[in-house]
Amino acid sequence: MRLFACSVLVASLALVGCGGGTSSSNGSTGSTGADGGADASGVDSGTPGDDASVPFPDATAPAGSYSLQIGPIMVGAGVENTQCVVLNLNNPEPIQVGQIHNLLTNGSHHMIVYRVDDTTEQTTPFDCQPFTETLNAADGSVLMISQKHDDLLQFPQGVAYTLPANQMVRLELHYINAGSTPLEVTGQTTMIPIAAGTYQYEADFLFIGDPDISIPAHSTSTLGPVFYPLPSNFDNVNFFALTGHEHQYGTDVTINVATSATDPGTSVYDVPGWLWSEPATVQSNPPFQVPANGGFSFTCSWDNTSDSTVSFGESANDEMCFFWAYYYPSQGGSKVCIHTDQAGGVNACCPGSSPVCSAL
Repeated sequence: MRLFACSVLVASLALVGCGGGTSSSNGSTGSTGADGGADASGVDSGTPGDDASVPFPDATAPAGSYSLQIGPIMVGAGVENTQCVVLNLNNPEPIQVGQIHNLLTNGSHHMIVYRVDDTTEQTTPFDCQPFTETLNAADGSVLMISQKHDDLLQFPQGVAYTLPANQMVRLELHYINAGSTPLEVTGQTTMIPIAAGTYQYEADFLFIGDPDISIPAHSTSTLGPVFYPLPSNFDNVNFFALTGHEHQYGTDVTINVATSATDPGTSVYDVPGWLWSEPATVQSNPPFQVPANGGFSFTCSWDNTSDSTVSFGESANDEMCFFWAYYYPSQGGSKVCIHTDQAGGVNACCPGSSPVCSAL
């Protein structure tokens, strides 16, 4: 069971990486990363000037916000990696964050923002294992994942993440330069507090997917609908935002709320013209709930234009079938949940009591 758990869960969590970091408060500071172009598949080619520039620093950050930056990192042609920094948010007092605005240059495949309990900054980029903070709630938890170049998460009125003074933050950036020339990559996160006295509920993060992927060369494929039954403590939570996630061969992610595996359910995420490289975050107003004993039913589709079978993996040349959800009130920290038909069928949310989680 330990080998199965490691091969499924650890691999499934390997999404991202990071680079060099700077921090600022009351707006954003940092260097401007070189902006590269994208080829037809959406993989960054490293050709400058093909796309509009991503603004660095975040010119929209209001007074009282706090920004952290990784990079710019010079990435050689054909290089793919995951690197991290750990930075102090330098907020002198506790804050409650009601918006997070992430910016990524081309070459940045994903960025993940965590709150962590580290006591020492690591401002120099270091190679890191993605999602290392998700399996042990004592180590930290995910605040936001971004794949879009410009990604704003807006929390409902009165909903926020509570961060203590001098919150330590880990940034992970998974980057790839599919072009023939070096490329600078940069990521930035800006945390925007809510007004004092307006806080009511603590937000949190849920990550759900299925690693059972095998797509023959030069063929289309669909996985699903896959039903993931939510643990009972999620019966009364309010989901306010969803984002689907695949890699370069992905063509669509759809999500329904369902009462059972046989229930077709009600659509909560179905984006016309969905793009894997700029996956829409759909915010629900009002938020929705999942019925008691129910869960999410999700489907992923791909078009494998390569000459090889594509399977599950963390590389941009592998594939994934996941989505992440933001909700309130918190149920004790961010969780990563998988369904797999391997080993007789497994549903597990980690950190948790499942043998899959304890095996890691």
